Amino acid sequence: MIKLTNLKKNYGTFTAVKEINLEIGKGEVFGFLGPNGAGKTSTIKMMTGLTSITSGDAEIDGISIRKNPVAYKKQFALIPDKPYMFEKLRGIEYMEFIANLYQVERPEFKRLLDKYAPRFGVDEYVNDFIESYSHGMSQKLLIVASLIHSPKVFILDEPMVGLDPRSMKVLRDEFKKLSKEGMTVFMSTHSLDTAEEVCSTVGIIDHGNILEWGNLKDIKKKTKNTKLEDLFFELTEPVEK
Repeated sequence: MIKLTNLKKNYGTFTAVKEINLEIGKGEVFGFLGPNGAGKTSTIKMMTGLTSITSGDAEIDGISIRKNPVAYKKQFALIPDKPYMFEKLRGIEYMEFIANLYQVERPEFKRLLDKYAPRFGVDEYVNDFIESYSHGMSQKLLIVASLIHSPKVFILDEPMVGLDPRSMKVLRDEFKKLSKEGMTVFMSTHSLDTAEEVCSTVGIIDHGNILEWGNLKDIKKKTKNTKLEDLFFELTEPVEK
């Protein structure tokens, strides 16, 4: 479903991402892990067209972002690490705006709204102005708005930041449901507990290099680690001599 081939990003003379290769299948919840400055957000920005690709390519369902960027971008939804919302709109107006951008027909919009709004608890405040929302409410509205055009791939950069424990549990449970429905979830997160609970596959990046990626259970078995946290620190922290 997602294929990154020799994906590289330079900022001047600094190489933020060093020709990484990843393949993520349909219906997987993929956890993209790494310390601050490891290259996670730069990778996501290249995958989503928010920054240029120095070399290499990204594909979703066989469609290349370099060869067919418009068709490629219709395949995914993105919630970045610092999302912007039109706070003077009501929640329902914001979702209608997003649906119109993707040319979602009214009956389909209503069907998806009826499906996702109650699931995330958004129906309780959908008619209120966004400026009155808490962070958790805004995050859940963003998720429902992102799902309103039925993307094949859902990309999230630090979706759990600032959420209360209950909201975090709701999101973890929903990511599992979305994957069972066939959606691929690509999630960058600092929460190793979240990754361990919901991710079927993971990739660990540091200094722009992919250190390890694949099925989480297989990686643990290969590296003889019982916990993702132990594996993460073993790979990303230098060994003291």
